[in-house]
Amino acid sequence: MRIFNTYGPRLHPNDGRVVSNFIVQALRGEDITVFGDGQQSRSFCYVDDLVRAMLLMMDTPAEITGPVNVGNPDEFTILELAELVLRKVGGRSKICDKPLPGDDPRQRQPDITKAKTLLQWQPTVSLDDGLEPTIAYFRKLLSR
Repeated sequence: MRIFNTYGPRLHPNDGRVVSNFIVQALRGEDITVFGDGQQSRSFCYVDDLVRAMLLMMDTPAEITGPVNVGNPDEFTILELAELVLRKVGGRSKICDKPLPGDDPRQRQPDITKAKTLLQWQPTVSLDDGLEPTIAYFRKLLSR
């Protein structure tokens, strides 16, 4: 399997992933760091969808091999993610622009055709819905 941008509860708060970075920054009342103009796009797959795909892949006949892309093909700009996290977390954090690193890709979006065909799988949890338990997890973790 080739896994694309998974997020959800139990991520490490300092793992460097954009979803956890934004949530932790907002919960701490810090400004959310967006590199460049924030128009680079990503797709985000909730962990439950990923695990379901893994189980389906493990249950396939031996002749079915990969790579099979697993992720959510719905794209969001980094700026859209930052704004969504700010709305959901609340507080006084703002979006802070920093220079875009030269190696930052403009787009990351999986082609999940094989997953749909071979596994009869596609993600079912929207970013909006998946952020709820993810934010709740980090809120509880940071309150300790």
